[in-house]
Amino acid sequence: MFDLKVIHSVLGQLEEERGIPREKIIEAIEMALATAYKKEYGKRGQIVRATFDVNTGATEFFQVKIVVDDTKVIDIPEGEEIPELSADDERVRFNPEHHIWIDDARKIKKGVALDEEMLFPLEPKDDFGRIAAQTAKQVIIQKIREAEKVSVMNEYGKREGDIVSGTVQRIERGTIFIDMGRAVGLLPFEEQIRSEHYKQGERIRGYLFRVEESPRGVFLKLSRSHPKFLEKLFEIEAPEIANKTVEVKAVAREAGSRSKIAVISNDSHIDPIGSLVGQRGVRVSTVTSELGGEKIDIIEWSADAKKFITEALSPAKIANITLDEVSKVATVEVSESEQSLAIGKGGQNVRLAAKLTGWKIDIRPIGGNSVKEEKLKLEV
Repeated sequence: MFDLKVIHSVLGQLEEERGIPREKIIEAIEMALATAYKKEYGKRGQIVRATFDVNTGATEFFQVKIVVDDTKVIDIPEGEEIPELSADDERVRFNPEHHIWIDDARKIKKGVALDEEMLFPLEPKDDFGRIAAQTAKQVIIQKIREAEKVSVMNEYGKREGDIVSGTVQRIERGTIFIDMGRAVGLLPFEEQIRSEHYKQGERIRGYLFRVEESPRGVFLKLSRSHPKFLEKLFEIEAPEIANKTVEVKAVAREAGSRSKIAVISNDSHIDPIGSLVGQRGVRVSTVTSELGGEKIDIIEWSADAKKFITEALSPAKIANITLDEVSKVATVEVSESEQSLAIGKGGQNVRLAAKLTGWKIDIRPIGGNSVKEEKLKLEV
């Protein structure tokens, strides 16, 4: 029935290329054979199990019977209805194809226990027929898909939180479908950088933030606008981040436009900002190029809130900061010449600074009583 050379070849290929364990495929074959046997020759209520020797091709079939007593089943002659039972009585009708009384079971096997399975050899059959063969094929395909899904989940589940890459497969309703080899990556519209446009066949990288399992397969949710994408790109470029010498404390992004990243060094001899900038700015330039020219402000993180907010509002120069610890509002005074720089175009600079520090920031001119809130008070 089986070409053993082909079987061994398929087992090796699936194990090597798709990461599906050999045991899973053999299990699929055995389940398919049992399903086919029962469909062609089985009786109602019968449980059929098959064993397949991949080395010899020998197949054996067994009928499985569950050991029961009168606490498990109720013995009613065929044709008679089951009498009305109490609500807590969960007994079912005794089926000789499915059950075996414990007294009879002990005559065959000493020490057998309730609910134990007993196997009885069935007559071997080779001529399963067209329908049975088709059933076997479908079960094998289904089991292979299930095993492959588990394999993909195991592989990509470990890579959640990393940068992955693939090829643009198609674009539907704003979502980019990415061929990842063994799985499909999804880059939703809201996770894209607005200024970027991709064509079919292009290579694309993204931050893997979620691995989802569905009846249609495993889908990988990617993002290019996530703050973690920026952090991971720097981790690739700067060994100091990868080995934890430099730590990223906070990131604020408006993807495709501008970002602020706060870093700190765990080694007094290492400059955290210099580590990300790189020699002649090569590291930050590489990250900027990957993000389509996104401007990146790298600042040093500080536990001192005033110092941190001052750094976060750079390149503007701050005259004075007053903190309200209760409401977590920082009132920042700047000269009139620095006012527009502190706020930024469309309020972007102060908005990113607020996201980065976690403080609400109110920009005011030196000596001024108040400033138009709709222009200057920008909160997270």
